[in-house]
Amino acid sequence: MTTTQRPTVPTTHEQWLEAYGATPERDAEFVSLSGEPVKALYTEADLPADRDASIGVPGGYPFTRGVYPSMYRGRLWTMRQFAGFGTAEETNERFHYLLEHGQTGLSTAFDMPSLMGHDSDSPRSLGEVGREGVAVDTTVDMQDLFAGIDLGDVSVSMTINAPAAIMLAFYVVAAERQGVPPERLGGTIQADILKEYIAQKEWCFPVDHGMRLMGDMVQWCTETMPRWHPVSISGYHIREAGSTAQQELAFTLKDGLTYVQQAVDRGLDVDDFAPRLSFFFNAQIDFFEEIAKYRAARRIWARELRETFGAKNPKSWLMRTHVQTAGVSLTAQQPLNNVTRTAIEALAGVLGGTQSLHTNSYDEALALPTEEAVRIALRTQQIIAHETGVTSTIDPLGGSYYVEALTDHMEAAAYDYFRRIDELGGMVEAVKQNFCQREIADASYELQGRIDHGDRVVVGVNRYTEGDDATTELLRIDPALERKQIDRVTAVKSRRAAGPVEASLTALKEAAARDDVNLMPHLLDAARVHATEGEIIGALQSVFGSYTETPVF
Repeated sequence: MTTTQRPTVPTTHEQWLEAYGATPERDAEFVSLSGEPVKALYTEADLPADRDASIGVPGGYPFTRGVYPSMYRGRLWTMRQFAGFGTAEETNERFHYLLEHGQTGLSTAFDMPSLMGHDSDSPRSLGEVGREGVAVDTTVDMQDLFAGIDLGDVSVSMTINAPAAIMLAFYVVAAERQGVPPERLGGTIQADILKEYIAQKEWCFPVDHGMRLMGDMVQWCTETMPRWHPVSISGYHIREAGSTAQQELAFTLKDGLTYVQQAVDRGLDVDDFAPRLSFFFNAQIDFFEEIAKYRAARRIWARELRETFGAKNPKSWLMRTHVQTAGVSLTAQQPLNNVTRTAIEALAGVLGGTQSLHTNSYDEALALPTEEAVRIALRTQQIIAHETGVTSTIDPLGGSYYVEALTDHMEAAAYDYFRRIDELGGMVEAVKQNFCQREIADASYELQGRIDHGDRVVVGVNRYTEGDDATTELLRIDPALERKQIDRVTAVKSRRAAGPVEASLTALKEAAARDDVNLMPHLLDAARVHATEGEIIGALQSVFGSYTETPVF
């Protein structure tokens, strides 16, 4: 009688390797979104040798497992949705809608003229007013933007960079007129100027002057607004520009460390401002790579603040992060697929330990989101929080062979970039020499080539393209809103007293010409007399000059 030989079930790594080698691999690309090779199997051998010290516990140095001991068992992340379009009145309506539907923080998107420092009635603003965000030209607009919302009770995030100090002045004055003093205001303004020269390209002044203005704002906030985060160090736009996860991590952290050094050089104690620095990261579609990125970021930041800058306050070591799902991952083709992409990216942000989360709407590759799309995006966060069970235990992926190996790899890659940047003379010099810009351009080109050749599958774009691509209902901005906003600016200019405006701008120019004067009090004076954003920018440019980018190649 012949007996059939049964296959051996592998019980050791060597037996598994033999069995694996006998099985043909499918025709697929086993690399991360960033192009890093992914091994077939990760084992205990891939864990760090000093696992207890490098992984640690939640709320304990180096915070790999999270910045708070209780994490989401104590408090869920802040659920934000980016909002802004048309004039202040339209966006105010959307803010009230979001608050009524359970949102716990407001994130403000400004239109392109506001981001670039142009008034709505400038010829350069034609066709762009209120299109990609809300138009804010004066303190009056800021007051209308938050009408009926207690600024002492809500956390507000403002995504603006080059003119951030000006927009903060408008916000502080608007709060004053509600009876809310600066020390009660809580929230974040992005103000990450180095990121603008690297990736987002919305600037007003040359690099050194942009750094000076940001430093003035950080110093003033440190002394005046104890609940305010004066800079949100942003990797999000670096990633959206086409960087790898490793580049996003390295360039973002190096930007942040440069801002810390600037504040220390101004005479500030690191423990007086570092606890209120925050970060803003991208959540791309490569699930485990993103989780590892957040873990590595916390570990590096804690080490650098404690060991390099000598911070004594444990709160200075904490990297508190806001995460937004990847806009660049959204597709105009088969846009409902974006609901799935956003859910996966949001889950990565949660499992990576974020303190704040924004989920993109499925229609954002086509237009500003409709109310229905915004509601689905917010419900995505609420489903993750209340239905999936991922918040029941802290850092459920901690100790994973794969995740910990990826975290170590991310950390090593970041330090390699730090070394290269330091060899160029630091981050400011690296930006001036287009080092970061070239690295991102090369990475973007490489990824697009993989997509074009079909090596990297994008569902609905280069594979699985059949199906119903029915027209998606879009939010369309009424062109009449541009005329409405121009009339608003004209009305403010006609009502205000010209003398105080001129005096405030003259005083601002005189202060800008001196390196030893903080510009924030002068910006507040200009805001109180209703100087416009464009007028204030123009006054500063008469002293600082403007910025012209040199070609990357």
